[in-house]
Amino acid sequence: MRLRVTGVLLALALTACATPKAGGPPIVTPTLPPAVPPVEVPVVPPTAPVTFATLPGWNAEDHLAALNAWRATCGVARDPAATVVCRRARALGKSDEADARRFIEANFRPEPLPDSGLLTAYFAPVYGANAHPTAEFTAAVRARPADLVTTDLSEIDPTAGPGQKLVGRVEDGRMEAYPDRQTIETEDLGKPIAWMRPEDLFFLQIQGSGVLVYPDGSRRRAAFAAHNGHPFAGIARPMREQGLLKDADTSGDAIRAWLAGHRGPEADAIMRLNPRYVFFSLVEDDDRDPPGAAGVSLPPGRSIAVDTSRHDMGELFWIDASAPALTGAFPVYRRLVVALDTGGAIKGEVRADLYMGRGSAAGAEAGRVRHVLKMYRLVPVAARGS
Repeated sequence: MRLRVTGVLLALALTACATPKAGGPPIVTPTLPPAVPPVEVPVVPPTAPVTFATLPGWNAEDHLAALNAWRATCGVARDPAATVVCRRARALGKSDEADARRFIEANFRPEPLPDSGLLTAYFAPVYGANAHPTAEFTAAVRARPADLVTTDLSEIDPTAGPGQKLVGRVEDGRMEAYPDRQTIETEDLGKPIAWMRPEDLFFLQIQGSGVLVYPDGSRRRAAFAAHNGHPFAGIARPMREQGLLKDADTSGDAIRAWLAGHRGPEADAIMRLNPRYVFFSLVEDDDRDPPGAAGVSLPPGRSIAVDTSRHDMGELFWIDASAPALTGAFPVYRRLVVALDTGGAIKGEVRADLYMGRGSAAGAEAGRVRHVLKMYRLVPVAARGS
């Protein structure tokens, strides 16, 4: 306060002295800056640590089912602490719900990932097919072309992230991008190994694998063999923008029905908006869920595809997904899941694709999943003896 009074008196004195004398030079009156009130810095309370008790939906979880899914697949984990906890889990023997919950809470700690992201879902489809083209089965399931080259980028670039691949073909001694979907189809690249309805093949390529059922009842599994290296581009948004589907009705079933209803050049033009093309091999169908990128069979409802530049195979997560964007979707997905797969459209730290299982029911549910996602990594605690 003393400084402010002194400042006012000084200003008055300067004003009085500023009256010019007759014939004298003009006197410029200095302007003092206004007093600035002190800035109050708010005190931000420390963020409360996340515990299992604070995880949304933790009490309603089927902890035994979650533990069984993890210990069946935890052998793919490379983290030493996870390896220790995996051995403990597999040594438990028969467990009940209470045992499973105690084990998880004692051997992991939840760690929230920043911000929100997106949860989608996928499934292993079962589609009709034929060994030869017919009026109905006009789209070729193609084997990996002999000229398609896939190189692990880490072999030529030490800064490349894990799982990053360079895909192309060699022309005149130089590596170039492999052709896109339209070129592959029009130039007949890759040997046909089966024939499908065009819209079914398109969805088989999105899912990455599936079962083909032939007219005589025999079944073969179409296993992922390679892709052409082009980025995945979803067709739901352009279909909305062109007025082909309503905003809240771009589920997998709605898209597939539109493609089937407009089979031919019109549907082909829409599907070719996605330049990514997947090649397959045919193997015996063992009536099991397909393996993911980690090389183990995917537990339905308990495994996710993640961005392998951000996460490791075998990591355990709690997902909290809500606010669905599509009509008919389940309101929330809250559960423990294991990272066992990856996909071309799965990019970012808070991004997951939930595997729903096999067949049409799993496909109907998967096609409606587009939820706001929060993720929590379950960090293994291996301080105790192995």
